Amino acid sequence: QVQLVESGGGLVQAGGSLRLSCAASGRTFGRYSVGWFRQAPGKEREFVAGITWSDAHTYYTDSVKGRFTISRDNAKNTVYLQMNSLEPGDTGVYYCAPTISDPKYDYSWGQGTQVTVSS
Repeated sequence: QVQLVESGGGLVQAGGSLRLSCAASGRTFGRYSVGWFRQAPGKEREFVAGITWSDAHTYYTDSVKGRFTISRDNAKNTVYLQMNSLEPGDTGVYYCAPTISDPKYDYSWGQGTQVTVSS
């Protein structure tokens, strides 16, 4: 199974932007769809956005529609999450995984990347 590594998190003020990257480690993405997920303190991991391999169709949770954009560059084995108009409620650890939308997917989840949005 492909292993994915997240990067790009940081501290940003409300209204700011960040771009997260999800890179395949050790092998290519192959034909995997990829999802971004986040986990806020004291909460369960939740789906944020997903993108299919075949036609790059995208999916978003309602709270990020119009603010976040997921994209992929198969040649670079990387999936991106562009996050604009960030809100304090977007704070959490962000993970990517080879599943379009399942936050409990049976996968060796990585360390994630911390996103902190200050008000």
